[in-house]
Amino acid sequence: MTGRVIGIARTAEKMAPMEALARACVSIEAGVDGDARGRKPGRQVTVLFREGWDAACRDAGAPALPWLTRRANLYVEGLEPPQAVGVRLRIGEVVLEVTEETRPCALMESAFAGLRAAMRPDWRGGVCCVVLEGGEIRAGDAVSVSRRPAA
Repeated sequence: MTGRVIGIARTAEKMAPMEALARACVSIEAGVDGDARGRKPGRQVTVLFREGWDAACRDAGAPALPWLTRRANLYVEGLEPPQAVGVRLRIGEVVLEVTEETRPCALMESAFAGLRAAMRPDWRGGVCCVVLEGGEIRAGDAVSVSRRPAA
């Protein structure tokens, strides 16, 4: 399965507005360059999947909310959320490994009543990842999914 990156974002400080980017450097040390959350263990990069976001908004009865409302680093279309720890996402030379589901927080309820609950099924809130291999990513880059190699 192959999807593509349709959005990239970062926040310079926790709770500050998200900044949309056309491209970004991603590193093992800092996640998305300039993102305040990139050094958080197990949660360096968050990925939101368009299909899950659209379904959550639809189920909540929300208008088409901007994806930045979710406060994720990457917005991907054409792929279902992997729903499994250890799944790898490759974007060019960048490799991310899923560490957990990104659980919807109270900010989602503040954005639209019912959105938080609508994001709970099927990992609609996206995934948290660690960076295994860094590099530059751009909007439009292909995203592929693979399983962690057997030990």
